[in-house]
Amino acid sequence: MAALPYFDEIDPSTIDVLLVTHFHLDHAASLPYFLEKTTFKGPVFMTLATKAIYTLLLSDYVKVSKVSVEDMLYDEQDILRSMDKIEVIDFHQTLEVNGIRFWCYTAGHVLGAAMFMVDIAGVRVIYTGDYSREEDRHLRPAEIPQFSPDICIIESTYGVQLHQPRNMREKCFIDGMPNEYWSNHPELHYIPIYYASPLAKRCMAVYQTYINTSALKCIENFNDVGPSVVMASPSGLQSGLSRQPFEIWCSDKKNACVIPGNVVEGTLTKTIINEPKEVTLMNGITASLNMHNTKIISPKNCQSVEMYFNSEKRLAEKTPEVGETVSGLLVKKTFTYQIMVPDDLHVFSQLSTENISQRITFAYTGAFGVLEHRLKQILESVESLPDEESEGPAFRVHERLTVKYESEKHISLHWRSDPISDMVSDSVVALVLNISCEIPKVFVESEEATKTEENSKKAEKVVHALLVSLLGNGEVWREWETGDKCRWKCGAS
Repeated sequence: MAALPYFDEIDPSTIDVLLVTHFHLDHAASLPYFLEKTTFKGPVFMTLATKAIYTLLLSDYVKVSKVSVEDMLYDEQDILRSMDKIEVIDFHQTLEVNGIRFWCYTAGHVLGAAMFMVDIAGVRVIYTGDYSREEDRHLRPAEIPQFSPDICIIESTYGVQLHQPRNMREKCFIDGMPNEYWSNHPELHYIPIYYASPLAKRCMAVYQTYINTSALKCIENFNDVGPSVVMASPSGLQSGLSRQPFEIWCSDKKNACVIPGNVVEGTLTKTIINEPKEVTLMNGITASLNMHNTKIISPKNCQSVEMYFNSEKRLAEKTPEVGETVSGLLVKKTFTYQIMVPDDLHVFSQLSTENISQRITFAYTGAFGVLEHRLKQILESVESLPDEESEGPAFRVHERLTVKYESEKHISLHWRSDPISDMVSDSVVALVLNISCEIPKVFVESEEATKTEENSKKAEKVVHALLVSLLGNGEVWREWETGDKCRWKCGAS
């Protein structure tokens, strides 16, 4: 009973619907008890693959549980009755119960695992147990929901942990292997691997319904000649197929036993973790324990565990004095405060900094050298940049802002945004606009007006020459001019 969720804190009769993410015992083992021993009357939903393996897994759990009938939470009949109450939902299928809409996405992790999106009065809640965003050799990765949720309820193992990428984990695993020994012994590359588990065999039929792949050999074809690897369950070694090869091989020091999971009190696994010299076999006979064991440390609940790491965290160059100003970013995590430089933010927290690059282009028809000269009179640091570095005339202001010559009518300002750089850019913009207002306006006559004036003067000369040739030079003179017009007086008339 102590292993059950806190059912006493809720009223099961008020629950509208129950959603199960996947078949692992830490997510589904209490379902028969909840459906048969409490006041819950609502529907239960899970995917088809989850339902298929759920009944196999829980039936095996009941068989291997070594407790009295009075202490059992449920029996085989409770599991069968719970199967009749479980309804199946397909991925992306939308269902509604009492006004609650929900649908599910692929979660990766194991076959049939799902993430549920629940919509209650327009508020979306994403609920998921274990999930995996990495593509597996037989499973698709977890989907990214189409709609952004308002609330995320997530398995704590993934909600507060930063896991290494898969390629890094595989590299660490490979680096930890004796590669030189493996390379020098190619005969070990062909050692067969067997799986010895009736439960795995039954579940494999479900997997093969969805994927037709299995690199393991069945224990039915096992031939105990030469080296081999056998993966068997249950992990507690209390009975079943895992106990049978263990009793045969435990006395030979050439063999080894690897325990991959948690160790439970009262099991043979817990006994051999302590490395006894002898173990008692199922027939009551004592046998020597000479095989190698891989130690697994499993701390109890509330037990303090100390771990030591070589940290690369940078410390302050000196201890600040009382009243001295300390600059940096103040980062709060739970109830802990830390001051760190921005460059360390992404290393020692899940936060990161971003840079915003700004650019302004506006009209400027004055000389680019005049602008640089005026800025040097006002600001302390104005340096010209080489053309090959800036791809044209440009200068740098206070090592924060770059002014570039774009064309005869345009210039541009470039800077990385921060309070000081923004203030410098505002000053340069104000100066440029002020210079633009002071530039004298020059009007250039059009080519058509110039040609008209030239043609008028030519016509005047032609007329004068014609009159002189007819009347003589002393008889022709200009009387007056008005604008572009003139009048000639000939003789005494």
